[in-house]
Parts: sequence; structure tokens; C-alpha cells
Amino acid sequence: MTSDRRMLLVHAHPDDETINNGATMARYVAEGAQVTLLTCTLGEEGEILVPELEQLAADQADQLGGYRIWELRAAMDALGVTDIRFLGGAGRYRDSGMMGVPANEHPRAFWNADLDEAVAHAVAVVRGVRPQVVVTYDENGGYGHPDHIQAHRVAMGAVAAAADPAYRPDLGAAWAVAKVYWCCMPRSVLQRGIDAMAAAGDQTFFEGVTSADDLPFGVPDEQVTAAVDGSRYAAEKDAAMRSHPTQIMVDGPFFALSNNLGLEMMAVEHYRLVQGERGPAGPGPEGWEDDLFAGLPG
Repeated sequence: MTSDRRMLLVHAHPDDETINNGATMARYVAEGAQVTLLTCTLGEEGEILVPELEQLAADQADQLGGYRIWELRAAMDALGVTDIRFLGGAGRYRDSGMMGVPANEHPRAFWNADLDEAVAHAVAVVRGVRPQVVVTYDENGGYGHPDHIQAHRVAMGAVAAAADPAYRPDLGAAWAVAKVYWCCMPRSVLQRGIDAMAAAGDQTFFEGVTSADDLPFGVPDEQVTAAVDGSRYAAEKDAAMRSHPTQIMVDGPFFALSNNLGLEMMAVEHYRLVQGERGPAGPGPEGWEDDLFAGLPG
């Protein structure tokens, strides 16, 4: 199956794409769309969950970024994504770490990147790929990570600049993206997860939180505009998550719920439309789109 649909996802680190959009990516690849992933850093500052690889850490061998390139490639193989790019080339920008840590001051930290330069790199991708749909983070990067915030700025700046014929014609012909979505998690879904973990007698995944209102990354349900049901691709997303072992512990207590709520939270992915016209609602009672290309020609 082939189509003329093209999607660009802009993410900060390897593994962000799988956690937020793995099922969505697998679905659209299976449906014949062109799916392009643009990753802004190599994730050099990530916590390492594999003890035998701890020496790759930033304060030791500082080789985690190179290792995570291969994790990303394996994850994209699992999802069927073949167009994998790094902003400005692999290693151009470095993982900045969490807000307020010394890594923020690294000379290559993405948080300190010249925004005009970074946007120009992204514009070249947008004009080359010509996506109808772009997916990235909200203005807070989901939960306040500096690289997620910067990825948001770069993605939104590139969408605007790419449509301007006067902006850097050397980067290709102008292209107007039809729809821009921000990744999100409805508070109702988070609350069901919190309640299910409490009923199972284990709240460690949510660190004792009892209300979704207390979490920094949930959004009110009324702000959600789309829910992509990737349940048919849950196995692909699971395999992709397992391809990021230094960052994701798939066998923890939350994923023990994978036959019910865990599957929903893993394979049904939610979005906020922030640019473009909302398409027809899907069959669900919420009135959300069930296709990010809804309302677009073809």
C-alpha cells in the first residue's frame, strides 16, 4: 500500500519518538505513508538502566550518544521507519540534561543552540520532505525538559519559515505544512493509570501520585483533538521500546497492565491540533479525530 501522505516528527532524544508516537508511526508506515523522524540530539546525558553499560555515561567514557544511535535504528526497524535524520547531522547538538544541571552549559548543548541556525537545519528537512503533517511537543516540551522545549521552538519556527518563499531559497522551495500536532496525554487516561496501579497495590510508577492533576504532563481532555488507535501495532511499539534498553524498562509494574489499560496507554496516542483545519471526528464519543491526515486531500 502506498500513498502521498507524508509525516514529519521532531523529537529531542532517541526514545522520545517511540514513547510518544511509536504506534502512530507504525500505523502510518503500514498504511503506506512516508514517515520521517528528525531527532535533535543523541541523548548523551540520559540515565543508563543497563548496569553493564554504565561506563558509557557522560561523566565516564561519554559514549552513550553513539550507542543510542544504534538503539534508535533498531527501534525504527521495529516500526518500519526508514527515514531517520539528526538535526544538522548526528552529534551537531548535544543533550542538555534536565533543567538547571551543569550539562545545560555545555558548548554544544541544544538548549544553547543558535535558534536561527537550528531552524534553518529543520527548514531544509521540511522543504525536502514536504510533509502535510508535523508532530512535535507543546511549548513546555511536555514536562519542562529544556531539549523538548527547544525542539518545540525549532519545529514551530521551521514550519513558519519553510512556508515563507523569502526565507533561505537555498534550502529549497517553500512548503506550507497543512497540520501541526503536539503530543499530549489526556488527564482522564493518566487518572485511569493511577487508579489501576493503586488497585494493583503498586503506585511506584506514579511515585505515590493519586491525582492526574498533580502530574506536569497531563492536559485537560477538552484540549485533546485526536486519538490515533495503534492497537494493531502494539507489538511493534513494544519491540521498539525494547530497542531502547538503556532508557526504557519495559518489564516494570506499569507494563504488567499491558493486556488492558497499559495497552491503551501504550498504543492509543493522543494529540492536540494547533495549526490547520480539524478533520471529521472519528467514531469515539469524544469527537476526536482518529486520523492525523483527516480532512486533507488524498
